[in-house]
Amino acid sequence: MSEGEKLIPINIEDQMKSAYIDYSMSVIVSRALPDVRDGLKPVHRRVLYGMYELGVLSNRAHKKSARIVGEVLGKYHPHGDSSVYDAMVRMAQDWSLRYLLVDGQGNFGSIDGDSPAAMRYTEARLQKISEDIMADLDKETVDFQLNFDDTLQEPTVMPTRVPNLLVNGASGIAVGMATNMPPHNLTEVVNGTLAYIDNNNIEIDELMNHIKAPDFPTGGVIYGYEGVREAFKTGRGRVVIRAKANFEEVDGREAIVVTEIPYQVNKAEMIKRTAELVNEKKIDGIANIRDESDRNGMRIVYILKREAVPNVVLNTLFKYTQLQSSFSVNNIALVDGRPQMLNLKDLIHYFVEHRHDVVVRRTKFDLRKAEERAHILEGLIIASDNIDEVIQIIRASKDGDEARARLIERFTLSEIQARAIVEMRLRQLTGLEQDKLRAEYEDIMKLIAELKALLESKDLRMQLIKEELAETRDKYGDPRRSQIEYSGADVSIEDLIADENVVITISHAGYIKRTPLSEYKTQNRGGVGQKGVATRDQDFLEHLFVATNHQYMLFFTQKGKCFWMRVYEIPEGSKTSKGRAIQNLINIENDDKVKAFICTQDLKNEEYINSHYVIMATKKGIVKKTLLEQYSRPRLNGINAITIREDDELLEAKLTTGESQVLIAVKSGKLVRFEEGKTRPMGRSASGVRGITLQDETDEVIGMVSVNDMNSDILVVSENGYGKRSSLEDYRITNRGGKGVKTLNITEKTGKLVAINNVTDTDDLMIINKSGLTIRMEVSDLRVMGRATQGVRLINIKGNDSIAAVTKVMREEEAVEEGEHELENLEAENGINGYIATDDNPISEQEQD
Repeated sequence: MSEGEKLIPINIEDQMKSAYIDYSMSVIVSRALPDVRDGLKPVHRRVLYGMYELGVLSNRAHKKSARIVGEVLGKYHPHGDSSVYDAMVRMAQDWSLRYLLVDGQGNFGSIDGDSPAAMRYTEARLQKISEDIMADLDKETVDFQLNFDDTLQEPTVMPTRVPNLLVNGASGIAVGMATNMPPHNLTEVVNGTLAYIDNNNIEIDELMNHIKAPDFPTGGVIYGYEGVREAFKTGRGRVVIRAKANFEEVDGREAIVVTEIPYQVNKAEMIKRTAELVNEKKIDGIANIRDESDRNGMRIVYILKREAVPNVVLNTLFKYTQLQSSFSVNNIALVDGRPQMLNLKDLIHYFVEHRHDVVVRRTKFDLRKAEERAHILEGLIIASDNIDEVIQIIRASKDGDEARARLIERFTLSEIQARAIVEMRLRQLTGLEQDKLRAEYEDIMKLIAELKALLESKDLRMQLIKEELAETRDKYGDPRRSQIEYSGADVSIEDLIADENVVITISHAGYIKRTPLSEYKTQNRGGVGQKGVATRDQDFLEHLFVATNHQYMLFFTQKGKCFWMRVYEIPEGSKTSKGRAIQNLINIENDDKVKAFICTQDLKNEEYINSHYVIMATKKGIVKKTLLEQYSRPRLNGINAITIREDDELLEAKLTTGESQVLIAVKSGKLVRFEEGKTRPMGRSASGVRGITLQDETDEVIGMVSVNDMNSDILVVSENGYGKRSSLEDYRITNRGGKGVKTLNITEKTGKLVAINNVTDTDDLMIINKSGLTIRMEVSDLRVMGRATQGVRLINIKGNDSIAAVTKVMREEEAVEEGEHELENLEAENGINGYIATDDNPISEQEQD
């Protein structure tokens, strides 16, 4: 150890804490976060100031980028040249910045992720808008600080006329925090700022009338407004952006053509990844992908296969590729040197505050300069009024100092005035020049009065700020690039899918599809029916269900498991297609079969799931009630809904409110009716209690109905096409577990009972045979008759055919045309009133109530 030195022991933990805090503060304040006032990080500010000092203005020639980088490195930014060049390059890329700050010449990279040319090849100069960001920099409007070696001064902030932080956004990762601010449209931002100046107490909702949403340089569609609203109000939010796509015919094939992609998405990488997904069979329906982008704009063409449905393929692309991405807004900026989370109003407030400060400082500077000039002019006017005497004094003096001294003494002038008189040119002695002096003096006195008035009145200053902002808007404002789709939702694709009524059919072999309800026509009673579905040999339609696209589906299998799906996720098929194997859609076991479905509203709604129950019935007459909440978190491999006893299987499940009456019918024609309250709620693993006693070993339950509307009628249908509508009151309330009462006179002609439903005159009936034939008829065509009769023929059965399924739908309007009735304008909430071998939709029943 050298002489005079000493060791100071320091705790390493304390030292590391202190060093790390110093480092993190340096990164936060001096590198990664933008200043709320000018929206610039130090490196961007130094690049712009370096170019300003070099004189590469928008109306001058471009200069080599290396020259600019060298200037910034040597004078202000002692870091790597790549950090400076990369920052400058980004300010010149029209896919990175909404309003470019640098005008680049040469290869500045591409949206495909290509690197820019080396700085020795490219050239740059300032954009006009950058000059407005630095306007009045020389008028002492902002504080300057010493550079890294204390030899030069650099601005701590720019006196910007442009609300740069909002219009260009910012992103940066500091230590322990990050910022990610989206760009906005300049016209909208200025309009919002003007509204704020007019009313400082303006609400964020009112500001959003002016500033609608972020506006990305690459355009695209902002899908869903909730994230935007949250970001504006809190400073944090998630904005979903979709590519702008349309359908075209290319080379005789249907194609999806994308003209704009989401912000910060690498086009080449996105296309490559999409091709991989197509090859891996994760995306179906695409035959070829072509990138036809050129200097006229972007154009990505997805050529579709002949059988592909363009809308479905587009939805899939949105779901699995970067054609849909999200921008996580995190508005953190430096306010007085401290990082702060800011909402929309805060951002505008700090900009206006900064602009006001700049105007005050600029006005004081202009006033000082004007007063200095007025002072000199006063001296020159005195001299011109006494020009002969002044000339005589100057000629009689031996040098300038003596001349100044004698002038000061004779005319009571200041040193500055005397100097100006001595240095006055001879041409200023002409009469014209003297008139000019007086005119200039008058103008400058007016200016001084205006400047003083400006300093005395905040209202005048705010008016000036508004005028300058309006001028900026008129100069640089442009239309929005990003469209806003207010109805969208976060990543979900449901809002691209119409919330229309659909018929879901499942065949005996397990093929499922959804078909628009409008494909089915109404016929008169006794008709033959129309072809409903193409099935395989020995296959027939077993379940038919009416729902709307946006609802949730719970699938219950005969083994007692429950699976979850959205209706729009079920593959769409025409009325004559056979559909897709259900095993390909849910992870059902090979020897299991879907037996019941429940259509519910939002399973994330706590109030809803805690006020509804699922009632299940098995073939052997067991019933079980469980709270819907138990089924609101299904797993990929399903969950256990009920423990099924040996030789039994789950037959039906339906949604209730806890106050329904339950009717269970068996094949032998008996029916039991009891209060739902007689069955207590049980857990998912319970196996239930007896609901009805079967007649013999061959008897089994064929259906269960839950009723809220006591004015409903009960419709039963037998396998040979006979049906009967009876009043609910015909079936007395008995105890759960009894043998029940007769519901239809079973004979050889009628066949066994196959279906039970509760109906009203406003319902239509849909019947489907095992052969695939369907018929639609009005319930009002059936008169109410006693419960012990055999009923009337509903459908003509040919040969060995028999009825497979019966369901009902409610109609709101009907158009009668040549004896054929077609269902029109079926609203979502009324369209779900029943499904085969399952039940009617209790939601609709409540709404009927």
